[in-house]
Amino acid sequence: MPGNGMDSVAVLYPPSEHEGRVPVLTQSRIFSFTHSREIRIYPLVMAQAATLLSRAGFRVDWFDGIAARTDPGEYWRALSAARPGLAVVETKTAVIRSHWRFIDELKKRLPGTAVALVGDHVSCFAEESLDRCAADYVVTGGDYDVSLAALARHLRGDGNPLAGGTWRREAGKAVQSGEYSHLADLDSLPWVDRDLTRWGLYGEAYLHRPVAYILSGRGCGGVKGTGGCTFCIWQHAFWRRQARLRDPRDVVREIASLGTRYGVREVFDDNEAGGMWDREWLEAFADEMRLSGAAGRVSVASNCRADCLDEHTCEAMKRAGYRMLKIGLESGNDETLKRLGKDETVEEIVRGVRKAKEHGFAVMVTAMVGFPWEGEREVRRTLEVARDLLMYRAKRGDCVEANVIIPYPGTPLHRMMADNGWFTIDPADYDAYGLSRPVVSSPVDPVKWANRIWRLHRAPSFVLRSALSVRTWQDMAMGLRGVRSLFGHEKDYPRG
Repeated sequence: MPGNGMDSVAVLYPPSEHEGRVPVLTQSRIFSFTHSREIRIYPLVMAQAATLLSRAGFRVDWFDGIAARTDPGEYWRALSAARPGLAVVETKTAVIRSHWRFIDELKKRLPGTAVALVGDHVSCFAEESLDRCAADYVVTGGDYDVSLAALARHLRGDGNPLAGGTWRREAGKAVQSGEYSHLADLDSLPWVDRDLTRWGLYGEAYLHRPVAYILSGRGCGGVKGTGGCTFCIWQHAFWRRQARLRDPRDVVREIASLGTRYGVREVFDDNEAGGMWDREWLEAFADEMRLSGAAGRVSVASNCRADCLDEHTCEAMKRAGYRMLKIGLESGNDETLKRLGKDETVEEIVRGVRKAKEHGFAVMVTAMVGFPWEGEREVRRTLEVARDLLMYRAKRGDCVEANVIIPYPGTPLHRMMADNGWFTIDPADYDAYGLSRPVVSSPVDPVKWANRIWRLHRAPSFVLRSALSVRTWQDMAMGLRGVRSLFGHEKDYPRG
């Protein structure tokens, strides 16, 4: 068996470029190839895996060729020199075929290296990858950090059993080690080793630098229950619509440590809905941030659901030092929100975003276009709601993100599209799921409408308000990154 006696693990994100665009793969619920060079999202679960492996005595090599923009030849040379016992590749639908080819090449060059695949796509279709490439293992579920550590120790001969949800070949057939289950206690995990995982490579245009990413928990929570959006592959492939939060005191200690040790100015909580949906958790977090002094030194940006944002919650978030919120609008039409399982109305989203802005938070609003049931009137309504939210008390840091809807295999939305015959591609043509081009029928041109939403940032009144709200060199630097990123996204969705 490849990997026997191994003592080293390599984390691999192979370098990739497609028509001048780079993949947004790490820690990504919605995949894209983009012209923007300002998106390097820190892969927190994989970083946790690297940390666990290092603590277990493995040499860990971090080869993120996407974030580092590594030349493919140089990447292969470094990987060949490392000769890991186990190589781990995170994948998604749109790049899985290229990763199958990469793995086959890796096995030819390094036949003694065992290869494991992780990610949302393979969590839904584990047997497929063992069928289609030379990978030795597929590790399913969102807590693949814990499962990978168990796999590596098993291969080293420590006597550890494989974690549930780990697939392998046995007598020529794909077999599973047992049912996958979530880690019961997230607080049992150590803090991520930032040096090992090259944290300085990562950041996004709308975040202050230096920025570090954290997870306050795993899974999307909401005031009406756990998130179940039909388009969200992570909720269905990773978290089974269950939300878990870390102890808020431990989250604050990690934030304070990042500020002290690395000079971090801002942390981004990449938990799907942050922790503010749990009012008790938020109150404890705010109190601890204030008592520790971190609230005045390190600002917090976070994902968030708009229906959480009432007066009480916003006041607590101000005490905790939140600066920026990323909130999903998705559509300006209630019928679409119902079909998406959003458990929010347009009115609730508008009210929440406005409440956040009234308390001084910068807000990124995300929207999608190209639904088969939305004609020009409905898409125009999404544009108008996005414009109104962007312009309401507009200031530096406010923005709107637009994407063409892509229903990922494994989601309820994908099944809905297939059942209704709405796909314009073969649903098994994975290369087509790259976000910049529609894969389902639409009464409108979704690429054109996505571009129109992105171009809301060019409105003279928005540009003026953003410029007048600049206060520091940090603000100016963030604004310049935002402009560069905007130009890249506009190239992703050309007007035609």
